[in-house]
Amino acid sequence: MVFEKIVEILEDELDVEKEDIKLESKIKEDLGADSLDLFELISKLEDECDVTIEEEDYAKLITVQDIVNYIDNKKNN
Repeated sequence: MVFEKIVEILEDELDVEKEDIKLESKIKEDLGADSLDLFELISKLEDECDVTIEEEDYAKLITVQDIVNYIDNKKNN
């Protein structure tokens, strides 16, 4: 499932515990990501999930759920 893959990436990139990553977790506020973290995270998500995340969509990816939905939509289109 996409969520598990995203959790692995977040855990690795942001050095957070798996138990702290929930669908409603905000990437910046709850998981402590800064701008550089977000850039690296998006790059890793693109590689690992085999999708392209458009630059204009970066600001829409606020929560883990937003990322899951975005990747699911990309994969199903």
